[in-house]
Amino acid sequence: MKLTTKKAEIQQIVNANHKNPHNILGIHKIKHQGKDRLVIRAFVPGAQSINIIDSNKPHMKFDMEKTEYEGYFECIIPRRRKEFTYILECESKDGTSWKMYDPYAFDFTLSKLDQHLFCEGTHYEIYKKLGSNLISIDGVDGVSFAVWAPNAKRVSVVGDFNQWDGRRHAMGFRPDSGIWEIFIPGVREYDKYKFEIKTMDDVILMKTDPYGSYYEVKPKSAAIVYNLNEYKWNDRSWMDKRAKKKPYKEAMSIYEVHLGSWRRKEGNEFLTYRDLAKELTKYVKEMGYTHVEIMGVMEHPYDKSWGYQVTGYFAPTSRFGEPDDFRYLVDKLHQEGIGVILDWVPAHFPKDSFALEKFDGTPLYEYEDPQKGEHPQWGTLIFDYGYMPVRLFLIASAIKWCKEYHIDGLRVDAVASMLYLDYGKEDSGNWTPNIDGGRENLEAVEFLKHMNSILYKMFPGIMTIAEESTSWANVTKPVDKEGLGFGFKWNMGWMNDFLSYMELDPIYRKYHHNKITFSFMYAFSENFIQVLSHDEVVHEKSSMIYKMPGDEWQKFANLRVAYGYMYTHPGKKMLFMGGEFAQNAEWNESQSLDWHLLQYDTHKQTQTYIKDLNKLYVEYGALWEKDWTSKGFEWIDCDNNDDSVIAFFRKGKMWEDHLIVICNFTPETHRNYRIGVQEKGEYEEIFNSDSKKYGGSGVINSKVKSKGISWHKRPESIVLDIPPLGMSILKWNK
Repeated sequence: MKLTTKKAEIQQIVNANHKNPHNILGIHKIKHQGKDRLVIRAFVPGAQSINIIDSNKPHMKFDMEKTEYEGYFECIIPRRRKEFTYILECESKDGTSWKMYDPYAFDFTLSKLDQHLFCEGTHYEIYKKLGSNLISIDGVDGVSFAVWAPNAKRVSVVGDFNQWDGRRHAMGFRPDSGIWEIFIPGVREYDKYKFEIKTMDDVILMKTDPYGSYYEVKPKSAAIVYNLNEYKWNDRSWMDKRAKKKPYKEAMSIYEVHLGSWRRKEGNEFLTYRDLAKELTKYVKEMGYTHVEIMGVMEHPYDKSWGYQVTGYFAPTSRFGEPDDFRYLVDKLHQEGIGVILDWVPAHFPKDSFALEKFDGTPLYEYEDPQKGEHPQWGTLIFDYGYMPVRLFLIASAIKWCKEYHIDGLRVDAVASMLYLDYGKEDSGNWTPNIDGGRENLEAVEFLKHMNSILYKMFPGIMTIAEESTSWANVTKPVDKEGLGFGFKWNMGWMNDFLSYMELDPIYRKYHHNKITFSFMYAFSENFIQVLSHDEVVHEKSSMIYKMPGDEWQKFANLRVAYGYMYTHPGKKMLFMGGEFAQNAEWNESQSLDWHLLQYDTHKQTQTYIKDLNKLYVEYGALWEKDWTSKGFEWIDCDNNDDSVIAFFRKGKMWEDHLIVICNFTPETHRNYRIGVQEKGEYEEIFNSDSKKYGGSGVINSKVKSKGISWHKRPESIVLDIPPLGMSILKWNK
């Protein structure tokens, strides 16, 4: 037969080298013998014969002619000038037959506007276009696949539906955006797939979908087609209320949890998302936390990375179930009035060959300059924050979690490593300065500002939290006021000083009194969260209880006063799981927490203490209403280093809401201890860490009346007993 297109192009099709097979395959208008005609060309490896069936007129069939090129067929349609939808009826040499819609008969799904916004970095819901999306075109159901790989020679979709054969579904290239795409009819939900990428050096790479919504359980890594449009949410009340709130003015007591090791089933098996929706929600509610922060739940291949080496930025890990199962967990937490924060890692990504590393055979998501593109300490790669499609990839990830999963906050991991070009690079020759010769990563700064601006604009009431360990200024100031635009910052300086102070034998604490008071000097420079995170109870740092000095009674008393100080210090609160019942062992991600410890009084009493602290914290607005301003705090006495006692006010909206907090960091009981107060009257002790209910010695106070004795530069004063290694809170009783 006489072919209707050039042999060279057919050869490219057969060898899977054609950059736009849609120009050759499918249905096309041509001039044939001087007349307008339709031609249908198909490439179906393994087919011996193919018939064309008109979808609207099934009785009409056209035989395709087999050519000299294996699997390549052509047919000029007689007496037809208008394009029509058709089905290919194929038969192999062994007599096996099958029917399919021709994927090359369908147009591309990305418009010119989609591509423009993608390149500009403002197509914020690009995940609805890239990756795999179940759609219907002209009444035909299937999946649109699209992937960004601008430097590839050829890209194909491979999966169970085509025997993982890269010749069958070669994608079409969109040169304006560097995106490849194809609509494949008949692909269904739960079908597995990858992208087979041929590099310019003719190396074949098998890459999972960067925008995938669901993946195989590790160690497998294929993406899975998933329908995210079916889940019915039941958290409208929570979402409506959230949109009206300003988080920095709200109570926030966060329970940091690693889903894989919080609790496990018999045989050390993971709880599923739906198991956790029942058990974790109930526990967090009973304990009185306002939020959970979920560690590393985005898809990752390596358990010991704790989820911080992400390969699937748009998907919850399949270890615990499907995406809708994760939604169910979030939904249940919201229905119980509990907010959900996720750890999110835009700082770096791992070198797993199936994921982002040299995605199209070139540095694409990472910086091309190896001095900018790699973290030597972590063995990971750094995103190219100056490349708009890379910025968009990360921003769209953040948006998807907030929009499609109703997440209330993102804790951005390792922000310091993003801000400094020399982070982790001790030798000055190992990093490349910015255009001004400085160490700041100006592109990362702009990315963070952009990301925060968009999230706060799109999702009123959400929060972004920076894990930032340096003195970078204005982390939580708005972008229009020269800030990075985060809602909160982890208070790492406080945490380091506080823990080093608590680890001291009380006899030496008076020589280091500034470690417990210095944080108040900068407490209002940012919107802080006081954190005791997972990082503090691993790698031989010891569990919280075993950081404390002294005998067993003193260890638990030290822990109680430490937590009491934390809960009354300005700033929101976060405590890692296990800390609430004084887990003995360091955290181990491969096993459950030691819940059996709750059979012992000391551990059960510590759990009760945290439960009551959470209740107290939420009930009294003075502990959180003015966290962001010095108007919410005032020292009574910060200078008594000899006794290691501090006393301060936490201030509410009204004077009568003010609380007096007194902490004693020694095991000495201070009888008849005088504290200066402002108002005359009666003061009631509303909380005492030394209560026998919590395992304390019972040095408590009931109600004390002030006397007109000036003390601590105040006109009135009260006298009370200060418990050993204890924290006491008093309130004026009108």
